[in-house]
Amino acid sequence: MKIIAHSPDEYINQLGEHQKPAMQMLRNTIVENIPKEFTETMQYNMISYTIPKSLYPAGYHCDPSIDLPFISIAAQKNFIALYHLGIYTNQSVLEWFTKEYAAQCATKLNMGKSCIRFKKTENIPYDLIAQLVQKISAKEWIAMYEKMYKKQN
Repeated sequence: MKIIAHSPDEYINQLGEHQKPAMQMLRNTIVENIPKEFTETMQYNMISYTIPKSLYPAGYHCDPSIDLPFISIAAQKNFIALYHLGIYTNQSVLEWFTKEYAAQCATKLNMGKSCIRFKKTENIPYDLIAQLVQKISAKEWIAMYEKMYKKQN
């Protein structure tokens, strides 16, 4: 399922009725809880929350012309995905999230390196996601990103 959209509203408006309310709620949860330095935009055909080039002029190493990505959300054919790069780079945040997910959610965590998949929209733990997006500031994310990127080069 590939959605081509130029804005988060346009993205959500293209979704089917079974995913639209959950994606809107997920978006609202992130917008209401993410530190103010992050901006909402579209990146890689997903609704994304990034550090703008005005705060991090170097941009993303894969494409320096774009903002530094942090969180993205997308509706796939069989699930809704939350991509959180901080979980991928910060072991303590990953450990906190997996422990809290197990304590707060009845379903098994379906997760890749940075992708959390929700097959049933009614199982999205919005309160837990609100806490997750508050865990890392823009300044902390830049420091983690630079440390990780320098390790690779």
